[in-house]
Amino acid sequence: MPSSCTRWSSSSGRARGVATRAGAVAVLTALTGALLPAAAAHAEDRAVRGGRLDWGIKSSFQSYVTGPIARGGSTLQGGAATVGGSQFRFHSAKGAYDPESGKFSAGFSGGVRFTGHKKGGVYELDLTISNPTVRVAGGSGTLYADMVSKRKGSGKVTSAARVPLASLDVSGIDMTGGTGPIALNNLPAKLTSQGAKAFAGYYAAGTALDPVSLSTDLATKSGGSGEPSPKRSERPEPSGGRAKAGRIEDAAVDWGVRRTFREYVTGPIAKGRWKLTGGAEDGGALFRFPRGEGSYDAKKRKLDADFAGAVRFTGKHGLDLALSKVAVEVKDGKGTLSADVDSKGDRGVTLRNAPLVTFAAPEGQLKPKGGLVSLTEVPSKLTADGARAFGGMYKAGSAMDPLSLAVAVDADAKLPALPDLGSSPAPRSARAERSEDTARSERKTEKAADAPPASSDSSNAVPIGVGAGVAVLLAAAVAFGVVRKRRGADASDASDS
Repeated sequence: MPSSCTRWSSSSGRARGVATRAGAVAVLTALTGALLPAAAAHAEDRAVRGGRLDWGIKSSFQSYVTGPIARGGSTLQGGAATVGGSQFRFHSAKGAYDPESGKFSAGFSGGVRFTGHKKGGVYELDLTISNPTVRVAGGSGTLYADMVSKRKGSGKVTSAARVPLASLDVSGIDMTGGTGPIALNNLPAKLTSQGAKAFAGYYAAGTALDPVSLSTDLATKSGGSGEPSPKRSERPEPSGGRAKAGRIEDAAVDWGVRRTFREYVTGPIAKGRWKLTGGAEDGGALFRFPRGEGSYDAKKRKLDADFAGAVRFTGKHGLDLALSKVAVEVKDGKGTLSADVDSKGDRGVTLRNAPLVTFAAPEGQLKPKGGLVSLTEVPSKLTADGARAFGGMYKAGSAMDPLSLAVAVDADAKLPALPDLGSSPAPRSARAERSEDTARSERKTEKAADAPPASSDSSNAVPIGVGAGVAVLLAAAVAFGVVRKRRGADASDASDS
């Protein structure tokens, strides 16, 4: 049974609305305190383990970078991904949460680099934002990030860690009492004075940035989160407990196919999705094909491995492409990823064990370290068969997503962890507690952004606690709403979807 999710949304209503909400929160909190057991008042501090943060940084800046003036682009780092039309997803949250005080801290992994204004082989615009951390305490919130930037005009490069980049509006949000996965949705963000400096002088302090949404899993500091730990595939152990020479104990290959293809699939044209089967896993910016089996020749630096899992992309305009039975071969310093291809439509093809991409695999990098042979984010290029698989969308030789390979040749070696996106539902845009005009404006923005729908198995938001007094709390909330309407409040609150 899925755990409950505590979801809070930003509030930015008028002063009267804020005062009214404060009264409502006070009433509900008082009832909750009376109904919950006394032991709940001393909830144990919890560790933040797993989760993601979605943030577009500043959409207009992205448009400027990729526009006709800067003629640049962005590249992802450290497992960061893209979601929707203009957001970046950072992963693997780690931190702490105190249910009693509401103090919350979560650091995320991954980064994005913006470049533009290329002159003489050098980018005049060069900005990297990575490893964002969100901290909420005492009614205020701040987003920190590691920053590397080239100053606008002078070209001076500066690097700084944990820069307080943006202030987050958490007014009207009671952070106390969270029990399950926590989601903070659509938090308004403004550039700080230190952030303005680190942002290379492109914007002044106080400039509005894109809203921030995040979701994280919680675990008690004294134990686990209650979720079962992933198990390694179990295979028969050779007699004597030692691995047979040349045998692969476990392996995984990580590949995102191509970032722009994923964006096309989920974007406003194809309006599609992908589905993973057979054990394949979603790492945000990549797909992991696990449980590799095969052989490795340490002397010849030769490797052959077959992997489990499949991915199928579907959408409008005849999009239907499935990749399965992924295999990797490495020899003579060159690697090839192959797969079975099944696509439909006017240019549909069926291919078996087709080489899709090639990549460099220098022999020096294939030497086992700690029982693990690994290649990390090596560039890959599309083959002729790969171009056929994509119906001619990309030409042979086109750059595809980088590929990572991890092969355990020792029974005790552990594969690198997949980016941890957490188990809670993806944050949805908040429309709670806004004036009707603002709510209508947000709905238009959401429709234009063509954000994918929230997962159908997501649980409803639970503000503070769940227990025997839920019915009483709901009744009190309904009665309170009726009284407000009869009093003819100036602005109605929009319900959280």
